[in-house]
Amino acid sequence: MSEASKVPAADQTLRILTHLASQRGPVPAASIASALGLPRSTTYQLLAVLQERGFVVHLPEERRYGLGVAAFELSSGFSRQQPLTRLGRPLVAALVDRLGESGHLAVLHGRDVLYLVEERAPRRPSLVSDVGVRLPAHLTASGRAMLQALPPAQLRALYPDRAAFAERASSEAAWSYSRLKAVLAEARASGVAGEHGEVTDGLASVGAPVLDHLGWPAAAIAVTFAEGSPSDLVEAATDAVRDAASTLSRRIGAR
Repeated sequence: MSEASKVPAADQTLRILTHLASQRGPVPAASIASALGLPRSTTYQLLAVLQERGFVVHLPEERRYGLGVAAFELSSGFSRQQPLTRLGRPLVAALVDRLGESGHLAVLHGRDVLYLVEERAPRRPSLVSDVGVRLPAHLTASGRAMLQALPPAQLRALYPDRAAFAERASSEAAWSYSRLKAVLAEARASGVAGEHGEVTDGLASVGAPVLDHLGWPAAAIAVTFAEGSPSDLVEAATDAVRDAASTLSRRIGAR
């Protein structure tokens, strides 16, 4: 007997909350019951308790239910406890120990990446990235790893025109949405993203996305090394960041 079957009400309640969190907006109770295979009476009873506790809000005119303020407070608590940082730091540190190169954990913040974890390898080149630093996402391996996992409409909303692209003074080619799509398509096909000298001359990086339970890019793990490094190091770094990102994805509840 599974643990969920021992406490069916708790399991059903969590399934309702998870279902609501996966929707684009409030939904009717009947559709919740149908999607989850629950009796309508049970669904209404659980929704009533969740509404009383603030986890669900009822929109009477629309006859729909959505997530309430208490659910938002749970999300805020998740952010305050910094689980990505706590869970990701040991994985990044292990990467650095294994490869002898510097590693990072970053999240998307608008069109930037925000670095949460930086592990420096000894006797390696200094980096512009550091905890709290923001860099243009389309120029970094971490950013590209996350951007390639976004839905097309979300990506287009972030980059509506050429003015949305920050340019490096030394960049030879101007950035455009079509160029970004081509770069991200390559990353999507390989499962990892790279950059070569686009953040710092002489340095390259490879990064992989960390996906949440909805398949959304929650973060990215990357490693930076010297351009022209031996192919075996590049291959090892590629495999290592992919494995670390997959491990962190599972730890935060990815399917």
